[in-house]
Amino acid sequence: MKILVLGSGVIGVTSAWYLARAGHEVTLVDRQPQPAMETSFANGGQVSWGAANPWAAPGIPGKAFGWLFKRHAPLVLRPRLDPAMWRWLGQMLRNCTDARYLANKERQLRLAHYSHGCLTELRNETGLHYDQSTHGLLVLYRSARDLEVARRDAQLLDRLGIAYRFLDRAACVAHEPALRESQDRLVGGMLFPGDESGDCRRFTEQLATRAQQQGVKFLASTCVTRLVADGTRIARIVTDRGELTADAYVLACGSYSPLLLKPLGVRLPVYPVKGYSITVPITNDVAAPQGTLTDETYKVVITRLGKRLRAAGTAELCGYDLTLRPARLATLAHVVRDLFPAAGDLTGAEPWAGLRPMTPDNPPVIGATPYQNLFLNTGHGTLGWTMACGSGKLLADMVSGRTAEIDLSGLTLARFAPHGRR
Repeated sequence: MKILVLGSGVIGVTSAWYLARAGHEVTLVDRQPQPAMETSFANGGQVSWGAANPWAAPGIPGKAFGWLFKRHAPLVLRPRLDPAMWRWLGQMLRNCTDARYLANKERQLRLAHYSHGCLTELRNETGLHYDQSTHGLLVLYRSARDLEVARRDAQLLDRLGIAYRFLDRAACVAHEPALRESQDRLVGGMLFPGDESGDCRRFTEQLATRAQQQGVKFLASTCVTRLVADGTRIARIVTDRGELTADAYVLACGSYSPLLLKPLGVRLPVYPVKGYSITVPITNDVAAPQGTLTDETYKVVITRLGKRLRAAGTAELCGYDLTLRPARLATLAHVVRDLFPAAGDLTGAEPWAGLRPMTPDNPPVIGATPYQNLFLNTGHGTLGWTMACGSGKLLADMVSGRTAEIDLSGLTLARFAPHGRR
């Protein structure tokens, strides 16, 4: 089949790669001049297939109220006259129950585990290098209460066979010696030894090059403005450079996907949640971490990427506003300075912000739509890099009419239908 993939972030590029490997004629369309120029550009770098957690969790509504009065809050709400924002928030709050949290966590872990296997296989096949590390992921806890919540959640990890270890303060320092100077701030940690990290942008750029060698075509600097339907099929897409047609269409435009679907009568509950990052040059190797960590209190990720340190986090609900707000960047700098005070040159930090496409329950939306030849691969939130390869492989199997290699329940648009399976 002739297939148009709309969007060349990590989700779009992995989709194109697996579709091409399945024998299809694939063209990637993106408004940017190069792949991975938006949400995939400078994210936290974690491939957290074991440590994946839904943001919609029990206790979050209460915590969110408290965060309103904190300087370095992990969540910021900027109220707007935007019905989509309030509808999404209402749906997210309904997912903050114990039962829904566990169901959504299982769905995320199921896909993330599968995706890690796909990434490993792809890396072995292609020899991609993207500042990857297999040092594991260490979640740091500053409070005994947060650590106890993690111990309760670990029952699901046991059931799914995901490896983890709880570490006391000394063991955290043994794993990451650079924590020695800040260890008094910690009560313990949780190590996911199979988790990885790496530069998502570099991975995406290199895979895009490999995809071109496989015959994938790129239409860069081409903005998709409209999808045109004819009955139950998409007939063509309209861009600022003319119209394009194909046998099938894959929508992988992240937070912008709902805007293209709305005129077709398809409601996709994905909303942009802005995240920030700073990339800091490492000036003292022994004072910097070797792998990737998450500070559970501030919800900030710190990842070693070669000679750079990437700190990423915060969730800001402000629509499609990409303004770099100094207060949010200051939170990232605060966490880096607090944990690794001598690691890098914060005055030389490169700031960035991107829009994470979040569903209200947090698992992504992959596969079929009410239109026979239109497929989705979006809504991955903070886990797009983690889930990219698995999502791309599943999408290619669906488009090709092959049976998926994992259970798809809870990962498709059907769960948001009035009587859809949750």
